[in-house]
Amino acid sequence: MRVGIGFDAHRLVAGLPLALGGVAIPWEKGLAGHSDGDVALHALIDALLGAAGLGDIGEHFPPTEERFRGIASRQLLREVRTRVAAAGFRVEQVDLVIIAEQPRLAPYRAAMRAAIAEDLGLTVEQVGVKATTTDGLGFTGRGEGIAAHAVALIVPR
Repeated sequence: MRVGIGFDAHRLVAGLPLALGGVAIPWEKGLAGHSDGDVALHALIDALLGAAGLGDIGEHFPPTEERFRGIASRQLLREVRTRVAAAGFRVEQVDLVIIAEQPRLAPYRAAMRAAIAEDLGLTVEQVGVKATTTDGLGFTGRGEGIAAHAVALIVPR
């Protein structure tokens, strides 16, 4: 088995849509990024690519390429699943922590788990999604951005 870790953070901007864990979340701010800015899926993509020894998200989906501008991160995650499989592995389990002072994410956790499970061909029980705050500390605590950590376990096919 192989394990990978991932991290991502993006700035919050008024008027942009907010996507986290593959789910659209109604809120007055969204995450700035070349794609849809979904930090949870970006961290997960890096964890999967790292576990498979395939580099990182920037190597596969560079922000300099216009074809990735505004792309849904779920589409990128499905592509990464294909690349991990082509490298001889299957995803066994993933776990994410989203760090945000606002909005409250508990009502969306089940939908995030379901979306990620669908995109990776897993059961919901193989997907962990947690949310936490920093009690007002740092850029996430001040509401300037959202961050995420992810861990992925892959096994040979």
